[in-house]
Amino acid sequence: MFLLPVYNILNTVSLRKKTGEKMADRKERAAVLHASGYNCAQSVACVFAEDFGFDADEVYRLTEGLGLGMGNMECTCGAVSGAVAAAGMKNSDLSRKGKTKAGTYALARQINEKFRQKNGSVICADLKGVKTGTVLRSCPGCIDDAVEIAEEVLGLK
Repeated sequence: MFLLPVYNILNTVSLRKKTGEKMADRKERAAVLHASGYNCAQSVACVFAEDFGFDADEVYRLTEGLGLGMGNMECTCGAVSGAVAAAGMKNSDLSRKGKTKAGTYALARQINEKFRQKNGSVICADLKGVKTGTVLRSCPGCIDDAVEIAEEVLGLK
């Protein structure tokens, strides 16, 4: 597995231009970010930022509260929230305020449903087996799945 230093991961376009190297795929980059301290939502959303013209540092800040099932494990998995944030990055259009919501909601539904089908839930506590003692999916696994599903739903695969 080709792993890049974290400081290079968020600047992949300029790094490609400077070195001509093939970058690690999004799943690998998300795994590196998570291992370096990013939460699940940040790890997923930040690897899509440049695809849609967003600053990864801003995306990092905007998605911080979405990790750990929105901070308490009782809500949507952070990785899924990060994938849905990527849907908004792709689909939302300021020049058409209010007219892109339905399309973004449709992408969000697809992401949620595909993740639920694959893992049995989109709720952080359920995925981690808080009440049952049975872990459905690890955080790194959720991140991999969310990136893969977002790539598919958002037409980036």
